[in-house]
Amino acid sequence: MAKSRITVDIDLEAQGKHVGFARLPHSVNRSAYGWLPIPIVSIKNGTGKRVLLLAGSHGDEYEGQVALTRLVHAFEAEQIQGQLIILPMTNYPAALAGTRTSPLDDGNLNRLYPGRADGTPSEMIAHFVETQLMPRVDLVLDIHSGGSSLNYLPCSTSVVQPDAQSGALDAVTLMRHFGAPYGLLIKGKSGIGSISEAATRNKILRIGTEVGGRGWVERAYRELCEAGIKRVLAHLEIIASEGLPAPHEMLLIEALPDDYVYAPANGLFESAVRLGDQVEQGDLAGSIYFPATLDRSPVPVFFGTAGMVLCERPNAMCEVGDCLLHLAHPVSTQAR
Repeated sequence: MAKSRITVDIDLEAQGKHVGFARLPHSVNRSAYGWLPIPIVSIKNGTGKRVLLLAGSHGDEYEGQVALTRLVHAFEAEQIQGQLIILPMTNYPAALAGTRTSPLDDGNLNRLYPGRADGTPSEMIAHFVETQLMPRVDLVLDIHSGGSSLNYLPCSTSVVQPDAQSGALDAVTLMRHFGAPYGLLIKGKSGIGSISEAATRNKILRIGTEVGGRGWVERAYRELCEAGIKRVLAHLEIIASEGLPAPHEMLLIEALPDDYVYAPANGLFESAVRLGDQVEQGDLAGSIYFPATLDRSPVPVFFGTAGMVLCERPNAMCEVGDCLLHLAHPVSTQAR
């Protein structure tokens, strides 16, 4: 595979704590030989497990960006055994703009792996993460939330890839240590070009989160992310476990394709349910209203399956095809 054009101005092999930038080449009218600064931190002490901590793959997902920023300030090299590589704003252009996709190329980073060394900015970032960072680590811990267009109950996530699991690096075990109330198992593929596929290619494990959203930082969820990351690191013996809060008991859940409710019309959606509600097939999910065409009756929207409301769209304005809600169900076997 071609060598990444993104360079790092710190030594990722050096012992100690080092803060710098991954330099993304970006030539524009105002800066012919310029680069964009993707913040990166390496904290390394001796030998041990190595973890890549990511947030900001979608730029409007803020809980992880704040949590990782706080952890960068909290951790010093002498507190860990092993290595942490931390990127709070992985798709820096998107995170800087506060948008899900990059304003430079409309790139959704979590659909672009393995990327391209000579591709668009988002493709170059995907290529850099997969070829330069993943080979250095044993685990990817990838923090997501609902962003501007969704709001989730707090859950850890994993794409089920049994061939990538072994020993202490078992997805469900790590999710239980993370300690979110729900553990969402995504069977098969999470989407073409996802970071989970990239981790599998590198024969390492990836777990993630979906915590909150609405385009802001819910303090309780940010605190859950920080504590969850620390518990996973303690389980891997990278940090000490003393003083960490106990994890929530975790319910393993899954979401199936028919559990998603999509807008059938353009208008204003009023939900009939709240997060955590249990619903039955055929129950009213909400209604879409048309204040610009008052002779048009509201359109009711119904659930196609039964389950728990895991995710909601916080924005009233919707267009055909927008995800309004989705459900989840307990998995049949509460493994591990």
